[in-house]
Amino acid sequence: MPLLLKPVFQERIWGGNALKAFNYDIPNDHTGECWAISAHPNGPNVIENGRHKGKTLDEVWAEDKVLFGNPKEDKFPLLTKILDANDNLSVQVHPDNTYAQMYEGEYGKTECWYILDANEGAEIIYGVNAQNQNELNQMIDNKQFDALFKSVKVKAGDFFYVPAGTVHAIGEGILILETQQSSDTTYRIYDYDRTDKEGNKRELHLEESKEVIDLSVSSPNTSAKHEVVQGQDYTQFVSNTFFTVERWIINGHLAYAKPQSYCLVSIVEGNGEVTVNNEAITLEEGTHFILTTEDKEITFKGDMTFIVSYV
Repeated sequence: MPLLLKPVFQERIWGGNALKAFNYDIPNDHTGECWAISAHPNGPNVIENGRHKGKTLDEVWAEDKVLFGNPKEDKFPLLTKILDANDNLSVQVHPDNTYAQMYEGEYGKTECWYILDANEGAEIIYGVNAQNQNELNQMIDNKQFDALFKSVKVKAGDFFYVPAGTVHAIGEGILILETQQSSDTTYRIYDYDRTDKEGNKRELHLEESKEVIDLSVSSPNTSAKHEVVQGQDYTQFVSNTFFTVERWIINGHLAYAKPQSYCLVSIVEGNGEVTVNNEAITLEEGTHFILTTEDKEITFKGDMTFIVSYV
């Protein structure tokens, strides 16, 4: 039986209430993040069904590795979120595995974004204009951020690969599904001089940012691969050592063969059901679950779009 997961919500200075569109009972109108599939200590999901009901995903990962194909990783490697940018997120960068494990004691953070919704003209920051390390350092020290940051207009259905070392920010009016390494390490470069409820500005991490920004790749995005499978629309957005992320748009039936021992699934539009080993589970927009080694015969039925990720 798939592991159905209870979302964890995180309040953020830039959050809003757009997550209500998924029928989530959000705690307030500054809810910025839904941690939808998480075993991270800052917000692990509780299992809502089956023999592991009531346990957190990190507990199940530690206790029942067979469910996941006996992986070698000590910690669950992925984290799936939905982010509601009611205001601009800080401009930031994440370290790679080597730097993060040395200085932060956890995974680095390579991530990717699937744009669920975006206001007309909404933009992300995606990369920098600096040509070398000296120029980068000078622009950060002199706070020449308008010249430093690259902006890209986005629309629903767009995909962006954001490897560790890429300067990035989600702009106001964007709702995204984020797939990432299971890490919560962020180095802020610019935060619009905002203050929190207590009137304090959030900490910046300029020196760390200078050390981890990767100038070697100016356009990190991937090329999607499209095909029609069983009459349904399939897209692979990215596949590398960190994760593979795929989208299915189905209208009807799909006999699904898991590409890996365990797969993370998020229903991002529409509704239907999944039948696993002859047991049907109702699916609606905002449902998140993990298909495990126990899930053999899998059929999706309905009119829906879902994102699958795996390592």
